[in-house]
Amino acid sequence: MNVRAPARSSVGAEEALELKAKLFRGLAEPSRLALLEALRDGERSVGDLVEATGLSQANASAHLACLRDCGLVTSRSEGRFVYYRVAGREVERMLAHADGTVAALAERIAACANYRR
Repeated sequence: MNVRAPARSSVGAEEALELKAKLFRGLAEPSRLALLEALRDGERSVGDLVEATGLSQANASAHLACLRDCGLVTSRSEGRFVYYRVAGREVERMLAHADGTVAALAERIAACANYRR
């Protein structure tokens, strides 16, 4: 099997596969995707994200901590508020590519019987 290691990385092909799988497992959670989508327009407070996604504050905070720990979002505190934003252009590009992939393959993805909610 020929697997390309990520550009600008010192990881080997096997580790690259594990990292990709870990990334996709993290993105497979709809609540985390909803939070990332809500952050695409810029930085938002946890309260704003709760309102935008319909998640409880505890649930949103737990998912945001996961996204932050995995490097997909960054946060900053200001007084008693915490503000989050997408971690960088790579994450923004990944979300944009996902939009294009879904648009191009929507019917086939919808027909997939392997992954159901």
